[in-house]
Amino acid sequence: MLQYIIQNLTANTQINPIKILILFFSMTILSVFLDEIGFFRFLANATLKKSGASQKKLFVILYFTVSILTVFTSNDIIVLTFTPFICYFCSSGKLNPVPYLVTVFIAANTWSMALIIGNPTNIYLATFGSINFVGYILIMIIPTIIGGLTSFALLYLCFKNQFSKPIQHTTKKSSFISSPVLLFIGIIHLAAATILLALSSYIKIQMWIVAACSAASLFICNLIYSIFARHKPIELLRCLQRAPWTLIPFLLGMFILILILKIIGIPDFFASVIGTNSPVFKYGILSALSCNIINNIPMSVLFSSIIESASAGVQSNFQFSALFASIIGSNLGAFLTPLGALAGLMWLNILKQQKIQFGTKNFIGYGFKIGLPTLIITLASLWLEFKFLFPLLPSSMLCTQ
Repeated sequence: MLQYIIQNLTANTQINPIKILILFFSMTILSVFLDEIGFFRFLANATLKKSGASQKKLFVILYFTVSILTVFTSNDIIVLTFTPFICYFCSSGKLNPVPYLVTVFIAANTWSMALIIGNPTNIYLATFGSINFVGYILIMIIPTIIGGLTSFALLYLCFKNQFSKPIQHTTKKSSFISSPVLLFIGIIHLAAATILLALSSYIKIQMWIVAACSAASLFICNLIYSIFARHKPIELLRCLQRAPWTLIPFLLGMFILILILKIIGIPDFFASVIGTNSPVFKYGILSALSCNIINNIPMSVLFSSIIESASAGVQSNFQFSALFASIIGSNLGAFLTPLGALAGLMWLNILKQQKIQFGTKNFIGYGFKIGLPTLIITLASLWLEFKFLFPLLPSSMLCTQ
């Protein structure tokens, strides 16, 4: 058994967990670097100021700002950056912070479906299916937009009565960019990494190499600038401190656990129970629910093995539909309970530190009112897409060659 585990951990395949960790950590470092410079705090502060005295305007600006930033960075970074600013702003404006806190969490975990890099579960499941960057966008862009608009409408319906009250500003917290030069360096590297990831399957370079080279280049450029500017590379040191290192043993442990379960036939059993009919709704709903039992990262590792087992002797569109449905479930499943994603647990901890009265019961209440309808409608859009649009896509556009 030990030899089998070592072989899988070191195998030269797309779903090697080491490669996936390098990809995830490299993109996380690019986002954390911008956060350390003050980029996201600056945008959060500017967003809140733009709202004037209108809570409706604040809601709209906040939702779409968070959504756009999440697409190109990371849902966790955006949630954890915007949350303290919202708490302060609502306190100074004598507003109930709950509608805006829920808005940020829902928006970030909905629009994180748009690109592979938005969530480590996207990376794992897409890489398992050999789905390239462009192919992922072609399939996920429509469900993400529909899911995003659905969550936006549901959020507004939930909180519209509270949005009628004017904002009463008393104090404003300033936010600034610590270094315009480093900001330029960070944005250029993030943009270059995103573009190269989109082209990776065409230029024959694996995504983890693109991400790793981008992060390495960022470090080198920052060190060179620090030498010429004669100051310590504080941003790099803080990036290393803030990187989610605990995910390494967590993900590797889950991968090893699934390998052990695979040896004893557990994925085969679940595959036979779930069956191959209606994969979009079955895998989408079950993956979302499973996130809230074992968290979304181990769920992705388990479901990849279940889908692999169920795909034997079945048409390839079954595997793709089950994988994309599980990706949707891994993102939107974070709404249902705090256990659904690590971001939910960290988010509740921040609210506790800020003395915001919002516990697990509140989380579940809003999660089911907003998250469950969003999940069903998003899966329905994916089902329609696979029924009418998927047959028109050549496999060369979807899969890594």
